Amino acid sequence: MDGFSGYNQILITPEDQHKTSFITPWGTFCYRVMPFGLKNAGATYQRAMTYIFHDLLHKTMEDYVDDLL
Repeated sequence: MDGFSGYNQILITPEDQHKTSFITPWGTFCYRVMPFGLKNAGATYQRAMTYIFHDLLHKTMEDYVDDLL
């Protein structure tokens, strides 16, 4: 299973959303879900997958970055 857009499923806490702000000609916006490009996005996603599938890992499946085998 490819978790390519799985990063976009992880919510950013409201008190941290301002840290992801960016400016466009239409206004200032911030992310409400984790975008791929954040520094710790990969580690956070990996940790979430390990937490969710901990009972299946190394028995019937493996998780690596954004892939589940």
